[in-house]
Amino acid sequence: MRIIIAGGHGKIALRLAERLKSGAVGLVRNPAHVADVEATGAEAVVCDLEKASLDEVTEIVRGADAVVFAAGAGPGSGAARKDTVDRAASVLLADAAERAGVRRFIQISSMGAGKPPAPGRDEVWAAYIDAKTAAEDDLRRRDGLAWTILRPGRLTDEPGTGLVRLAPEVPPGAVPRDDVAAVIMALLDNPGTAGQTLELVSGETPIRTLVAAE
Repeated sequence: MRIIIAGGHGKIALRLAERLKSGAVGLVRNPAHVADVEATGAEAVVCDLEKASLDEVTEIVRGADAVVFAAGAGPGSGAARKDTVDRAASVLLADAAERAGVRRFIQISSMGAGKPPAPGRDEVWAAYIDAKTAAEDDLRRRDGLAWTILRPGRLTDEPGTGLVRLAPEVPPGAVPRDDVAAVIMALLDNPGTAGQTLELVSGETPIRTLVAAE
């Protein structure tokens, strides 16, 4: 499989690339990150989704088996970049996938998306949730993509256990990035999850068992 991963230098993306090895193509904004992506065994392509044209992204995506949107503006970024990365870059990548005829699209979103930001949270967090919600809504309007939206809970760097809770709605909680990458792998292998929005936290059920049941 050839899997395009937007946000290829992110912590989840690198873990996913390590699992996919030569089947992964990590898109990075910063040329200095190429070596880190290549160290996983994946291919790295420099592509700034905040600046790239639809034609450019379409050519990168063309011929892929699936696309994973794992990009995010990241800590320290302001409200404006939550929109240009977490929403607009996802829309651009989805446009490119449709145009290139790549149907499978996995979007990493966030628990809390789909609802108004919680009262008392700061402006940047609210912008983040609004951007993730808008990106999800954009995907749901697309008939040309077999999309799955994954909403992880609070992310940690603890070793993965392979045991999770995965359902349209789960109680708030944490989940290791290792397990998020493993769930994405299982979703890529199971197109029957297309059209679903799934929340993810640590739990007691093996990943493959849960994904197969969705």
